[in-house]
Amino acid sequence: MSDALETLINQTRTITMDEAQKREQRLSFVYGNTHIENERITRDIVAEADAKVSREETVDLVQPS
Repeated sequence: MSDALETLINQTRTITMDEAQKREQRLSFVYGNTHIENERITRDIVAEADAKVSREETVDLVQPS
């Protein structure tokens, strides 16, 4: 591994992402992986699914089953 790459990797270890950044990273990861298997998957579909899951989790927190 080059010194420059090792320096960059070490710098990333100190980065703390906020919730919005974590969400964007998660959506990007999900889109990338699902789009490989199904080219009809769009970023909008992934974002809509994430929003739906978030709403369902909120309801579950308010009204546990």
